[in-house]
Amino acid sequence: MLRVLATGGRLLRALAALVVLAGLVGGVPWLLVRFIGWPLDWIGWTQPGTPPSLDDLTTALTTSWYDDKILALLATLGWILWLLFCRDVIVEAIEASAAASHRDRLHRSSRGGGPIRWVAAILVGAIVGAVVLDTMRGLAGGITPSAAADAAARRPAVAVAPATAATAPALTVTTQTAPRPASAATSIPVLAVTTTSGTPGAIPAWATDAPGGVHHVVAGDNLWDIAQAKLGDPHRWREIFVLNRGKPQANGYALTDPDEIHVRWVLALPARNPAAPAPGSAEPAAPAPGTTDPALPTPGATASPSIPAPSTSSTPSPTSTPTSPATAAPTVDATDPGEATAPSDTRHDGIALPSQGWISLGLAATIAAVAALLRLHRRRHARLSGPIPVSTGPTRPPVPPELALADAAGRRDLEPDTDTELTDEPPRPAARPAPPSLDAPIGVGASGVELSLFDLPGPGLALHGPGAESAARAILASALATGVYDSPAIRPVVVTTLDTLARLLPDDAEPTGLDPNGETFDGERLLVLADTAAAVTHAEEEMIGRRRLLDTVDSPSIADLNTREDHIEHQPPYVLLIDSDPRHAGRVAAVGAHRAALHLHPVILGEADSMTALTIAADGTLPDGGRCATLTATDLAQLLAMIAEAAARPEPGTDIDEPAAAPSIEARAAGHPGEADETSEAPTAADLEPVPDLPAASSDTPALVRLTVLGPVTVATDAGPVTTGMRTGSYAALALLAAHPHGRTLRQIAADLHPDTDQDAAIKRVRTDITTARRVLRTATGTPEAKFIIYDPASGRYRLDPDTIEVDLWRMLTAIGRANTATDDSTALVALREAADLYAGDFADGQDRAWVTDYATTHRHQILGVHVRIAEYLEADQPDAAVAALETALRYDPVNEELYQRVIRIHGRHHRPDAVRRTLRRLEAQLAELGDAEPSEATRRIAERQLHPIAAGARS
Repeated sequence: MLRVLATGGRLLRALAALVVLAGLVGGVPWLLVRFIGWPLDWIGWTQPGTPPSLDDLTTALTTSWYDDKILALLATLGWILWLLFCRDVIVEAIEASAAASHRDRLHRSSRGGGPIRWVAAILVGAIVGAVVLDTMRGLAGGITPSAAADAAARRPAVAVAPATAATAPALTVTTQTAPRPASAATSIPVLAVTTTSGTPGAIPAWATDAPGGVHHVVAGDNLWDIAQAKLGDPHRWREIFVLNRGKPQANGYALTDPDEIHVRWVLALPARNPAAPAPGSAEPAAPAPGTTDPALPTPGATASPSIPAPSTSSTPSPTSTPTSPATAAPTVDATDPGEATAPSDTRHDGIALPSQGWISLGLAATIAAVAALLRLHRRRHARLSGPIPVSTGPTRPPVPPELALADAAGRRDLEPDTDTELTDEPPRPAARPAPPSLDAPIGVGASGVELSLFDLPGPGLALHGPGAESAARAILASALATGVYDSPAIRPVVVTTLDTLARLLPDDAEPTGLDPNGETFDGERLLVLADTAAAVTHAEEEMIGRRRLLDTVDSPSIADLNTREDHIEHQPPYVLLIDSDPRHAGRVAAVGAHRAALHLHPVILGEADSMTALTIAADGTLPDGGRCATLTATDLAQLLAMIAEAAARPEPGTDIDEPAAAPSIEARAAGHPGEADETSEAPTAADLEPVPDLPAASSDTPALVRLTVLGPVTVATDAGPVTTGMRTGSYAALALLAAHPHGRTLRQIAADLHPDTDQDAAIKRVRTDITTARRVLRTATGTPEAKFIIYDPASGRYRLDPDTIEVDLWRMLTAIGRANTATDDSTALVALREAADLYAGDFADGQDRAWVTDYATTHRHQILGVHVRIAEYLEADQPDAAVAALETALRYDPVNEELYQRVIRIHGRHHRPDAVRRTLRRLEAQLAELGDAEPSEATRRIAERQLHPIAAGARS
């Protein structure tokens, strides 16, 4: 029916276009002849057979203009435009007919031609598209869409391999005949551009775990023949197309059309063993939302199923659109490896960990949320007393090196949470990112869709195969890491046994819960029971309790209950993770039967007849092409430690009136000065360099370029901001080099900016970014000889040239250094205010947070120290100005407790109890965003002393 309507619509458009076209081709000359007649009277040419003489032309052009003469001129112009229109109609008719007959669809020319050509193209296109194209389809015998798609897949691809810059390409044109239907068989020319030095490209990261291996495209390949040769069934070309659609290739493009693939592309292949559909049969339809995937076996089946895409709460894994090739670079300095261009690499749907584990992007985002909460807790406890450190570089991250890739990749998928703004004026950055959108992610399905443990159908999961234990570790970590920002009452609970947990943890780890010492509120989230019988009994008691609760409040499910506001008994997701035991199989099956309604999720390590069985390979892959996340025992232990540390707990805190113990010099010497933990105690003046070790300009000549990295990264010259030509990666490279004044190698820059990208591809991107930055700055300043970014062949480092680039960060650190070494208060205060004025926001604000976060923490901590020092100088004589300085610091870091303690102390000393209470409530509201954390005991003691100074003095 829809096809008939579409055909009728095309015919109506064609009829309207035909009427308009006939009117323009035939009606315009009729009107001109009927009302104007011979149009050249105005130049003295009165009759067609008597051309004018030179005197006639002169007289006609020099005499005055009258109405008939003007009309004749306009008629002449009308005849000229009509002739141009007729020409364009003929050209467009020829081109449109040729395109329709060649590709069975119209191809609009990209050449310009003005409004006349545009009108002709629209009218002719509508007619040819509806009449010629439909006629050709009818003569073709009513080919079905599936057959037409098969015919497209059989065409040899127009395969183009990019030529290298060093070697001229050799062009070869061959003619091959591909297997096609009898009605469409023809010889298609295949254009193959090859190079004498070209070699097949490396396998991209997203294709390394392809179920059926990979295929390197050669000239003449098409998806039909590849499926025939590699999979034994040409009709499986659709599976190859779906598996590779949108995936980035080495030349910067991606597969979007089944009859266009490029030489030296790498195509991932599906597994060879699945039965192929019959030729010409339609593809199976996706299950309706809320129904079970037909590929999933019924309980008791022994075959390994494919995991279906959940009907709710799942989002497709992000895919990257290939970027366009970089613009050409200027002349390359042969001694500088940074002067080159290369296409950008892109992300895939998972992260391979150094420990040989693999996690999906959804689980990476969950891990990153835990890491983000840990960063906020460290900011909360950071000490601001003492001389201000002037080091550069990133603050030590809260994640171990083995999980750094997961943190970096996951942070890209965490959007800022704009709901944490608690003050009106002035606005400040959000305290934390928004939580991940998917709860308990455990892998990806065959289609690349993220899967949640809580959304899978069936009574539960039975994991077996070489990767079962690794997948169980990922499930345990994902469940416990979910909801770190939520109330403890609704975070998932995991119940397991001593033996099961001992199998999953390292040999030297004690199989206990998250909180064996009772120091956190997580003691009830990982329950470790003596044996399987005790765990199953606990699950049965939970099942009975939840069923009674639902009956009491008349609610159909736990999900519905948790959305209601007429009770306080919210029920968290409950995960039962135990080893398989035939003695308790029936009891576990009874618990699993209520999985959806009661939010109970059994996960069995081993065979279980009543559960959905998953056969997991060592790398997590499933027979259908999906993949489960996998973790090693060490990875799991580190993640459990992070989760326990991020939990809200009663904090003793540190009183600002108590002296802070400085860390030992040996402890500080163990790491890079720019990689210190911001929670460490403040260094003393003797441990600090009096002036930061920053590159200095060799002369007093003003720099050509001003680079701003405190706030959004901007570049400006004397003529104004440089706003065009610069790549996003170029801004990132400039900011990173500003944070490392003495330079970084290409590999170090690539590792910082693109930690989850193949190293060689990341280095090429950095080269392109550096080249672009130089080119744009040379153009903006009119100095083609300037380097701006200096390359040192001896060390292989790149650094900013202080003679040509002035950096606001360096100026701020220099001012802080002067304040640290000032001999009088007025000199120190002037230097501190200069540093405060230079700080316009978080370091590289707006750049990719995956690399910027820990760098921004370093310089945020420094500016907090600046405002604290200013407040100390002003507190005695100008208390309101001191409070204003601290309020400015709170805009930059609204969770640091020491700032609130200082504000409370000033208000208390000046007898402002309402301000003390208001400041304490503000801190409580901010910390509530950190997983229901509360002010420390030290902060409450300070507030109590300021509210009741006499009683506090008497007690002391």
